[in-house]
Amino acid sequence: MIQNKYAPLFVIVAASLWGIDSIVLRPSLYHLPVPLVVLVETGIVVIILTPFLYKRLSESKVLKGKDWLAFLGVAFFGGAVGTLAITKALFYVNYVNLSIVVLIQKLQPIFAVFLAALILHERPDRRFYFWGSLAILGAYLMTFGFNLPNTETGDKTILAAGFAFLAAFSYGASTVFSKRGLRNISFEVASYLRFILTFIILIPFVYFTGSQDSFHQITENNWLIFGIIAVTSGGPALFLYYYGLKRITASVSTICELSFPLTAIVLEYFIHGNIMTAVQWTGAILLLYSIIMVSGLQRN
Repeated sequence: MIQNKYAPLFVIVAASLWGIDSIVLRPSLYHLPVPLVVLVETGIVVIILTPFLYKRLSESKVLKGKDWLAFLGVAFFGGAVGTLAITKALFYVNYVNLSIVVLIQKLQPIFAVFLAALILHERPDRRFYFWGSLAILGAYLMTFGFNLPNTETGDKTILAAGFAFLAAFSYGASTVFSKRGLRNISFEVASYLRFILTFIILIPFVYFTGSQDSFHQITENNWLIFGIIAVTSGGPALFLYYYGLKRITASVSTICELSFPLTAIVLEYFIHGNIMTAVQWTGAILLLYSIIMVSGLQRN
């Protein structure tokens, strides 16, 4: 079917939107507590989606115990732990020396493929491992070139690496649990459930960390950024992502999600004037071509 043939493209677009979020939008919110940022942006999406999807929650009646566990896993790992962990990792390296954090994030596909085999019993084509490995290599070259990651980030390096590792595992797990949760329900309702459950999980976390005390620090510009996130990389991006994920394997999806560093590098050039070297361009081309080849395996 045509919709299945182009399903990986929806995941690529969604990951690119998340890349734009991280480079263009989210930096202006860094003065706020991380749990509060995630809670507010999730809450806004829930408010926007509720009038349109509340009545469709009746579809969730078909979900069984394992389905609900999958959605709880998505909300916990992807919506809460993953986002909090990666932001905390960036905090420990002061948003400057990102080498270790970015490198460890490249482990996400490895976790996702392993968990997909364990939980979903996916057995990717042997060619997948070849192109998947080249995609990770391309992402590395695009980020670091032929250089080793910079570890001279002070005594917080180990903590940053630990949080980045946790984020990589959490996002990989989220991809697999999302695929499992989509098995018996539409992608629209699945997206709605993901946001609602994430919001519920974050409420006690925000309360016990005292993050709610910083609510008054949210400026008018911050609210504008929250609104833009909600209507771009928030709700719409997850809809696109779940639409594509429902039609491809979790293993293919996690490789397509590597379009994030590609988007980041392009934005770095246009926004901050950081020009890529020849090696980085080689990595970008290798990454893009590998994603195309993995998508081709899915179509076949």
